[in-house]
Amino acid sequence: MDAESVRIGESRTLTMSDVVWDRTKAVSAVIAPLAAKAIVGRAAVDAAASVLGTSRRQIYVLIKRYRDGSGLLTDLAPRRSSGGKGTLRLSDAVEDLVGELVRKQFLTRQKRTLAAVYRDIVAACRTRGLPVPARNTVERRIRALNPVEVGRRRGGPDAVRGLQSAGGEVPVIGDILEQVQIDHTVIDVIVVDERERQPIGRPYLTAAVDVCSRSLVGMVVTLEAPSAVSVGLCLAHAGTDKRPWLENLGVEAQWPMSGKPRQLYLDNASEFKSEALRRGCEQHGIELAYRPLGRPHYGGIVERVIGTAMQQVHELPGTTFSNPVERGRYDSDRMAMLTLRELEKWLTLAVAGYHGTVHRTLGQTPAGRWAEGVAATGVPAVASNPTAFLVDFLPVIRRTLTRTGFVVDHVHYFSNALKPWISRRDTLGRFLIRRDPRDISRIWVLEPDGHAYLEVPYRTMANPAVSLWEHRRALARLHDRGIAQVDEEALFRMIEQMREIAGTATKTTKRMRRDTERRKMAAAATEKRAKSPGPPIPPQPPGDQLPDAGPPAAAQVSRFDQIEQW
Repeated sequence: MDAESVRIGESRTLTMSDVVWDRTKAVSAVIAPLAAKAIVGRAAVDAAASVLGTSRRQIYVLIKRYRDGSGLLTDLAPRRSSGGKGTLRLSDAVEDLVGELVRKQFLTRQKRTLAAVYRDIVAACRTRGLPVPARNTVERRIRALNPVEVGRRRGGPDAVRGLQSAGGEVPVIGDILEQVQIDHTVIDVIVVDERERQPIGRPYLTAAVDVCSRSLVGMVVTLEAPSAVSVGLCLAHAGTDKRPWLENLGVEAQWPMSGKPRQLYLDNASEFKSEALRRGCEQHGIELAYRPLGRPHYGGIVERVIGTAMQQVHELPGTTFSNPVERGRYDSDRMAMLTLRELEKWLTLAVAGYHGTVHRTLGQTPAGRWAEGVAATGVPAVASNPTAFLVDFLPVIRRTLTRTGFVVDHVHYFSNALKPWISRRDTLGRFLIRRDPRDISRIWVLEPDGHAYLEVPYRTMANPAVSLWEHRRALARLHDRGIAQVDEEALFRMIEQMREIAGTATKTTKRMRRDTERRKMAAAATEKRAKSPGPPIPPQPPGDQLPDAGPPAAAQVSRFDQIEQW
């Protein structure tokens, strides 16, 4: 495996300082509209140069870089060897210092002046032996900050009310993928395990809805509670071509709605505010926006679409309905028939039916509105490498390299590709690592130069693929037994013991059957990577194909007959 170690390009998504990142966002906001034009006039170039504080020639250089790039924010990032007029010439240490003092002293209710903040920057640089930046350089950094954020930090919410949309009216969305809303829900149906067909509980749905067309552009069905990973998986599903996924799922249906949204609209839950989600969205040119507190109608579209889907779920065997009163004496556990994979197939077919049903508010089908949007704006851009796109949204951890590789939560990872770094590990500091919680048998390590992620597997290849929840349960059980010093061998021995217990007692408790299904998801992800010659596509929930005489409710999908108006 080491001879063919998988690498995924990384364009400084998490390695740039906040000041440089914010400056790059400001440059992108000015350059992107110019690059989209066939002819850029001198007046527009001069205006852009004035806004960015650079030369006309540099604006033409940035336009060319944007057109020649891959559509990422970091296409316009300052080059590491930059040094001319209009470029960011400060060292990383000075950039970090300027950014820290601007955040702590300028972005406060005290409203300190630029002159006062600059004096403190000069004093701090001299104390640390760093070169002192020019005052106009600091001023440009401050001008590049988001004016809404600056106003909120210095004057409070009322100070920026005029910069935002009116509180009582939701902004009108006119183009497809202009805004996509994401939300979670517990699915009102009990699913069963694949082996014994015994109930294992209710799964979770994370759905992404295009506001303009009311189309579902992405969804993820899991047994795990909603998290930042759920959001990343859903966004990856929305931003990539769904035809390979549909083929793997064994569903013959049309789902052409794919592409990177321009704005992602979310509520204020903690899983929507992770570092990985924020920088991943900014890297791919996706604006993050959050629902105003106390104004639930701002996020009503995704909630209505999910609500419509849940009404159809209530027709499935094993439904729990919306509440105990509605359920009455219906025995959801006894009537449950669908596995997680069969439910995912049913939902996929239900989505296809919904897309072909006339929407009362639109006066046409979501598929028809989507087709009109494509005709007007062109085919949306999708992620060319699904794995690389997903990695940008995975949780971030940082670890130091040792002689034997990396150790993450008592698990060792090693690849021969690490050997050149091991010899100079004392000079490299901590590495940035991403990990998929559904399968921790590999990690993605950012190379020291920050250009690419390297896939690094277990050091002990015989260890089974496990999910993070299973790893944590084994760790907790070892601690309960009074084992303070945990090593990898003891950890995986405990995991095997837990699996043996679950394997012999699958008929006893719902929790054990649910744990078995979770393990199958990790195993299926590993098997799929082994069969793939190149970088793997994000793993899908596992399961056998629907039998020819499968559950009647899974074979026939009723359309969304009533679509509420909103």
